[in-house]
Amino acid sequence: MEENENMEYITSIKRLGMVKGQYNLLKRLLERRFGLLPEWVSEKLKSAKSKDLEAWADAILTAPTLEDVIK
Repeated sequence: MEENENMEYITSIKRLGMVKGQYNLLKRLLERRFGLLPEWVSEKLKSAKSKDLEAWADAILTAPTLEDVIK
């Protein structure tokens, strides 16, 4: 059996769902840590790519301010 036969095919719809889940979780965590999010942060979150959301999720653990998370 080839390696590709065991890998699940991820459709564009699944990928969008995964990004939406990352967005929802990060937004919730940011709100719990920093309170109501300013509009500029909400806009950045809405337009972010998966790699940005992942980086910000890592940063939330050590960054002292919201501005340090969302650079």
